[in-house]
Amino acid sequence: MQTLRHMFLATWIALLGGVAQAGIPIQHWVHASGAKVYLVESPSIPMLDIQINVDGGSRRDPAAQAGLASATAGMLSAGVRAHAGQPAMDENQLGEAWTDLGAQFGASASAERFSLSLRTLTEPDLLRRAVALAARQMAAPAWPEPVWQRERERTLAAMQEAETQPATHAARAFYAEVYGQHPFGVEARPHTLTAISVADIERFYRRHVAACRAQITLVGAVERGRANQIVDELMAAIGEHGCPVLEKVPEVEPLKAAVESRLPFDAAQAQVLIGQPGIRRDDPDFFPVFVGNYILGGGGFVSRLTTQVREKRGLSYSVYSYFAPGLHAGAFQLGLTTRPDQADEAVKVATDEVARFVAQGPTEDELKSAKDFLINGFALRLDSNRKLLDNVANIAWYGLPLDYLETWKDKVRAVTVEDVTRAFGRVLQPDRMVTVVVGGR
Repeated sequence: MQTLRHMFLATWIALLGGVAQAGIPIQHWVHASGAKVYLVESPSIPMLDIQINVDGGSRRDPAAQAGLASATAGMLSAGVRAHAGQPAMDENQLGEAWTDLGAQFGASASAERFSLSLRTLTEPDLLRRAVALAARQMAAPAWPEPVWQRERERTLAAMQEAETQPATHAARAFYAEVYGQHPFGVEARPHTLTAISVADIERFYRRHVAACRAQITLVGAVERGRANQIVDELMAAIGEHGCPVLEKVPEVEPLKAAVESRLPFDAAQAQVLIGQPGIRRDDPDFFPVFVGNYILGGGGFVSRLTTQVREKRGLSYSVYSYFAPGLHAGAFQLGLTTRPDQADEAVKVATDEVARFVAQGPTEDELKSAKDFLINGFALRLDSNRKLLDNVANIAWYGLPLDYLETWKDKVRAVTVEDVTRAFGRVLQPDRMVTVVVGGR
């Protein structure tokens, strides 16, 4: 039975690629617990994906305990306590229980969000048992001390290994300079991990994983009535956490002057990162910035940065740029690797191209090519339940219109050369960039 169940699951996962299409209506309602629910019915495949997001990402970590959100997410699979007449399970028993169901449940923490995810078949008995096990795991995580000690040692070992990589030092210096005192600029270090106890983990979980603030996205073969029953069960598991007030996270401050950081490192390639605070996700120029960055450095081999840095001068195999908009102004980042003796030239060529693009904007031909590529590739952003789930969860998280996916192509199509030039001129200040070079000469 277990083997057949796994074969069935694997077959349906393989078929997921064709189920999600733009234009599927998003149903939205507020649950009795205060949770906001977003549902896309996708009945062609008997699968259900659920994502629960709460405001509990690393931006909520105390500075002295950076890494707390990620530690909490990792420990959620370490077992469950005896609860509501059900016996306790250690991490191995819990893992076997999920394997027997052919389902997946886990937690993760990004900079902004703490996320819980469930994937299961919708055969009635399997769905009922998967939801019940997820609710049990949410209601009574065990937080065993020996498991935390083991996982902390593993993380510390990984950190020690990462210190041998120039990219680690480049990223640390870059984000510290771009974000300053903002929580986005703080990373987990050995001393912050050793300051975290299982009691801290449990407090963080109960404070942040609260039904009143949850955003629940469901994509799959369930109708609204059954979806609301599932939300009932999952939110009851964390309903007793209450709804404590969370402190307001400050905004990212703009840079007042250019910053240059050069760090010695014995490596075959120098790591270069250049950038500054960018835009929030709710910025009215999101689409001009999105389309414009494809032309500048987001379009791979057809981008301006690749043409100037790689094709014309052979200074780097790859060079990129991107914006990371979120609830706060995420970084604009340009990155490349190059020979240590070429680092200065590569920095000058890249920064000159950014300044040129900010001052002059794209050509009509560049803009047309970018828009054609993005619009023609839009279906690939929605070609599985998982991708559709991610998109709808983003709509929920950032408060975007429910018809966002239906209007996306029209908004890209409407971007003009003037829009891109104006947006980049407002958003980027080439004379106030952070430049980090690790390993250059």
